[in-house]
Amino acid sequence: MKLFYSPGACSLATHIALFETSMEFSAERVDLKTKLTAGGADFRAINPKGYVPALQLDDGTVLTEGPALLQFVADQAPEAQLAPAFGEIARYQLMGWLNFIGTEVHKQFSPLFNPAASEEAKGNARQAITNRLGYLSSTLESRDYLMGNFTVADIYLFVVLSWSGHVNLSLADWPVLQAYLGRIAARPAVQQALRAEGLVK
Repeated sequence: MKLFYSPGACSLATHIALFETSMEFSAERVDLKTKLTAGGADFRAINPKGYVPALQLDDGTVLTEGPALLQFVADQAPEAQLAPAFGEIARYQLMGWLNFIGTEVHKQFSPLFNPAASEEAKGNARQAITNRLGYLSSTLESRDYLMGNFTVADIYLFVVLSWSGHVNLSLADWPVLQAYLGRIAARPAVQQALRAEGLVK
């Protein structure tokens, strides 16, 4: 399978998950401005939505949307224990976390990366993120990971929270979250993905 990614974007979460499972895959960088892959192909022919991540399977099928890809990858390697099995109540709790991260945290960062966004929109986004960070911090005060054990939800949240440094959003008021990020950053698969995307040496 092949992962199409852009360095540091939400596709980093799928990249990390793939390394966590030790599955064989290739990865190709996408320029989100030109919509061209590193090989010169029109990325929109692969994913008409024009954004990452996209995961092309060996039979040519293309899967998109980060939360779906994270669950797909986890299900290909159940021994990695990145997601509870379908049918277990914990699986639906995981899906709840993935939806919360995607809609309530991830999307709130969008105005902060958009130079055309008004100051009012950016201020509203910062306030929304701050509220969510308070909730996440209180959740993680009594556990190391969102569901107690490490799952793809933690991978996704790690990537989204790592954007705070790029938009001048300090996490100093949430030492619990800083410690959480440190725990995840120390994982070998995370470091491997960061190196693969040129984000660390």
